[in-house]
Amino acid sequence: MLLTTKFLPPATDPRAVQRPRLIEMLEPTPPKRLNLMVAPAGYGKTTAVGQWCAGATERLAWLSLDSADNEPRRFWQYVAGSLAHSGLDGLEEAQRTLSQAEVSELDGGVTGLLNALAASSEPVLLVLDDFHAIRNRTILRQLAFFIDYLPASVTITLTSRNEPELPLARWRVRHWLSEIHPRTLAFSEQECGHFFRDFMSLALSDDEIRSLWQTTEGWAAAMQLTALSGTDGSSDGGKPTVKLDGRHISDYVLTEILDNQPPALCQFLLDTATCTRVCGSLCDHIRESSDSQDYLERLLRENLFLVPLDDTNTWFRYHDLFREALIQRASHQAPHRLDQCQARAIDWLLANDHVQEGISQQILREDWEGLASALTQHGNALIHAGFHLPVLEWLDHLPDRWLHDSPPLLMLQIWGLYFANRVDRIEPLLGELEDLLDRQVADSHPEAEGALALHSEISLIRSYLARIHNDEKSASDLTRQVLQELDHTRIPLKSVTYYGLGLDCFGQGDLVAAAEALRSSVQHGRIERKPSTVLSSGGLLAWIQYYQGDLDLALETCNDIRHWVDEHFYDPQQPRLISCWQQSVLTEIYRERNEPALAQTHLSPLLDHLKSGTEPGQHIVIQYVRGHLAFSEGRFEEAIDALEDAEAVARRRREQIVFDPPACGALLVRCLLASNQLARARHWLEAEGPNRSGSPLNQLHETLVAVRVLLADNRVDEAHNRLRPVLASAQQRGFHQLTLEAGLVQAEILLSCQQEAEADGILDALLANGLEAGFLRLFADTPSRLQTRLLARATLIRGGKRAEALCRLLEAQTARTAPVSEGTDTANSQLLEPLSQREREVLELIHQGLANKDIAATMEVAAATVKAHIRNLYGKLAVGSRTEALARARELGLLE
Repeated sequence: MLLTTKFLPPATDPRAVQRPRLIEMLEPTPPKRLNLMVAPAGYGKTTAVGQWCAGATERLAWLSLDSADNEPRRFWQYVAGSLAHSGLDGLEEAQRTLSQAEVSELDGGVTGLLNALAASSEPVLLVLDDFHAIRNRTILRQLAFFIDYLPASVTITLTSRNEPELPLARWRVRHWLSEIHPRTLAFSEQECGHFFRDFMSLALSDDEIRSLWQTTEGWAAAMQLTALSGTDGSSDGGKPTVKLDGRHISDYVLTEILDNQPPALCQFLLDTATCTRVCGSLCDHIRESSDSQDYLERLLRENLFLVPLDDTNTWFRYHDLFREALIQRASHQAPHRLDQCQARAIDWLLANDHVQEGISQQILREDWEGLASALTQHGNALIHAGFHLPVLEWLDHLPDRWLHDSPPLLMLQIWGLYFANRVDRIEPLLGELEDLLDRQVADSHPEAEGALALHSEISLIRSYLARIHNDEKSASDLTRQVLQELDHTRIPLKSVTYYGLGLDCFGQGDLVAAAEALRSSVQHGRIERKPSTVLSSGGLLAWIQYYQGDLDLALETCNDIRHWVDEHFYDPQQPRLISCWQQSVLTEIYRERNEPALAQTHLSPLLDHLKSGTEPGQHIVIQYVRGHLAFSEGRFEEAIDALEDAEAVARRRREQIVFDPPACGALLVRCLLASNQLARARHWLEAEGPNRSGSPLNQLHETLVAVRVLLADNRVDEAHNRLRPVLASAQQRGFHQLTLEAGLVQAEILLSCQQEAEADGILDALLANGLEAGFLRLFADTPSRLQTRLLARATLIRGGKRAEALCRLLEAQTARTAPVSEGTDTANSQLLEPLSQREREVLELIHQGLANKDIAATMEVAAATVKAHIRNLYGKLAVGSRTEALARARELGLLE
């Protein structure tokens, strides 16, 4: 007697979430013979297949399997019975053979079943639900034979909690197999929203849906248990809030999953659940065994909520809710064993360079002694690897007695605050640390011998603080003192000290000495294994090489350092370590080489950094290269917005900036001149003026842009006189990039004076030197008259590949800046100073009646930027209010 209810597919609920992406994968498409849906309990396998079957037009044979069916005769009798129950004819002989033959003779019955299916040729869908109940090797062998000779009209679908031992690899090659695994079966965020709102009738916000989806990872059973558990009684504006019910989910995991596993496998799960990530070596250390990799691969095969984290099956993680249930069982069943496993896991993590995970475990256990020891040993390395913010958070967990009685931990906190730019908190801590060191020396404390090393660190920190306060002499003296002291200590600080020395020399305009110090910083940083210092020092070194006029060397420096950092410190579990200096100079190099896509690639992570908030000096550097790239691409208003923001930060937070960032004001004026905003450029010259920076390099850039303003104002003689000392100083100091730029301005002045032969001679020399160094945009970002002159030079016409590239670039530039046809925008041209594109956009939005904040939101800029645009708009229209501006714009025909 066959139980006919096993032949009934599940009834479908019209309210249930429809999953067309899964249904499409299940459709019978030749040459496919088998759908295999493998996932742990509660992932909605049966429901998904049931939805597919409900809409299928083919004949459907459904069989729900259980452990009693793990016997060959019974299994095949039920398969034949399900096909007969679907209404398929011609199965009587096969059924009779399957019921009467010996088990060793069942192959004949299976063959008869195949013959009956082939004779019918009617499309049939055969679903074997819960196939994980079948482990009998005879059945598996016979089913493999059955599928190998299955007629094209039949498609089999298996749902299982683990991957069956069938020749799947062979079927994959033949395209007979369609596989659906947990990641595909898991609900998407959108499907999760439909489930809670439409199926469970719960009015949840998008944020609540997203939180539940991220926590459950789309596991249908966890979602349903959460919804069925009701609300927690809290409310937000009268609306109940659903939260995960860990108790119900744990009960489900323990009863439906864990209790059905062999005891040895259960113990493995309970012992290793203490870690967020596991590998064979870690599990061996926890369990004091050598077979853990076999267990992990078995769990992976059986789909027991183990998620692989790489392609080599080395690292895995448990589903978070599954892991929480395991820890709950372990804490009730054997708390002492759980504690031992946690301690062994921490030991392994700290000893195998997984320090952050080890420290996180120590904090969970409130093991303050272990945490203090781990931070003392590993804290400096973590800070110099870019993890200063986590280190500060971990130090905050320590009780005061652990932190304030330990000079190394206090010093660690000071370094963390320095790298986090919280310099206002450093001075009091330095005083506290010095007092503590003095007391320990007086009391002959065991750690007193380390006082000299810590005093060197204190001096180094004070040198950086002196730079912030523009006390260059103290900064330089302290840095050189530290370099002398380091020869008598064992602490690895030479890289950071040489970096400070490089900053000093760079700020003084001594590029040769700065480059030498930064090379030493890179060299010692590699020895000391300080990747963040190596990246920063190498990035600043590349900037110097850029200013020295060697783009190829600057790029080689960046690539060499990036390769070293990635080779020695790449961790796929952590964000890639980047340096503002390096990313920004790469942006500049590729901008200059006219490769804007690559420039944007290196700029993008800096923009993400900018959004999340960054140190003011870095903020200015990022906005500078962002503005420079926009300027070179003709997006002048966008460049002006970025550079005005950088200038505002420079004024507001000058006391927090350790170094002189690039000359944003000079580039801002170039953008104003390029966008025909001469009045604003004049205003900068009068109000801000050149020589306001401490850096000689920036001073020369600002003086050069003042020359450009004078030239645009037809004050040619004055411009010529101001240019001479800029050229002389740039050449003397080795500022070759600036020398090229100043030379172009000199040629422009000579052309204004009708001295064309002299101008052409200078252009020939500039092209020869500039192209050899790799500069392209420097020539293309010049006024159109100079671009046309450059195109005619024989040096460019008969040059190599770079000359050809520059020629194409200049041709594109001159075409873009060609005069517009007569009658275009005549209304705007009536103004003494025409409105820029951004100002026209603001005017139109004012015309639409938008408030300043709405204009800012529409244009995706800051409110202060909108106010600046409106102020400029009023000035150009000679009005004092919105109403007057609109009236004047209508008079000029700028608005309808």
